[in-house]
Parts: sequence; structure tokens; C-alpha cells
Amino acid sequence: KAMGCTINDVLLGCVAGSLRENLIQQGDPVDGVVIRATVPVNLRPLSEAMNLGNRFGLVYLDLPVGEADSVQRVKHVRQTMSKLKNGIQAYMSFGVLAILGFFPLALQRFALNFFSHKASAVMTNVPGPTKPVMMKGSKLAKPMFWVPQSGEIGIGVSILSYDNKVEFGLIADTALVQNP
Repeated sequence: KAMGCTINDVLLGCVAGSLRENLIQQGDPVDGVVIRATVPVNLRPLSEAMNLGNRFGLVYLDLPVGEADSVQRVKHVRQTMSKLKNGIQAYMSFGVLAILGFFPLALQRFALNFFSHKASAVMTNVPGPTKPVMMKGSKLAKPMFWVPQSGEIGIGVSILSYDNKVEFGLIADTALVQNP
């Protein structure tokens, strides 16, 4: 709240910082490094929040991995996400993906590869219940999901809030990411 950003902005800033530390530990340069991530943006109005099905667009977020200062990383994410959420990119990608469903499979695959080559990571943040969920009398302790991977995207980060905690999941292609 003090920074005027969302929890999602802070979490994505943390992911950028973690990627930075990983690159430093591997001896890779980080100055000026930006890692582009595909991020889904919810397009469903709050009044339709309980309806089944997905309605989201995809945007490309440049994660400021080269930024050493954690506050500046979060500010950068906040500014970029604000522009992306208020822009047309998410709506355009939603429309393009909807239209592609009517084209032959070969064209769908071509488009998937085209769009997936524009990012190195895919990440999503899903808000879950703030109170524990019970299943057959047992409390669900640590739910987890994996963000869908496609094309040659090397990193997937899943962020799930549940029971006032946050869980991170990481999936990496070892052919593309050394020592994940």
C-alpha cells in the first residue's frame, strides 16, 4: 500500500529478484538484463467472477532482472503492469487466440510458436480462498498448480495465494535453463 502497488506487483518483483540472484550465482552478467514473461491478465468483470470458464488475455511483462534495488524493481513492475492492464494488448491477444481456434491446427501451432518465442518465461498469480478448504474432513494444506508451458519457454512460475499464505511453484526446462 505504501508503494501504491498490488500484491501481484510485489510478488513479480520478488520473482525478478530471484532470477537475478540465480543468474549472479551462475556467474552470468545481470547489468541491464530484462527477462520477458508472458503473463495472463483477467478480462472478466468482477460482476461475473463466479462464472465458469476462463477469460483472460496475455501480455508481455519485462522483468527488471538487471535492477539491483528491490524497491526499484517493484516500482518498475508496477509501472509496466499498470500500462499493460490499461492498454489493449490483453484484449487483442484474447481476440487473436479466440479467432485462431477456427483455423487449421497447423496454423494454430505456427501462431503458438510465434507468440511463445517472444518470451523466456510464463508466470501467473491465482488468488485462492483466504480460508482453508476442507475435503472429506481433512484440511487442504498446500495446494499447487503448474502454469501451462508451451513452445520453447524455459521457465514457468506459478503463484497461488491460499489461507493467507503464498505458494510459489517453479518449472524449468533443463535444456534451456542451467541448474534450475
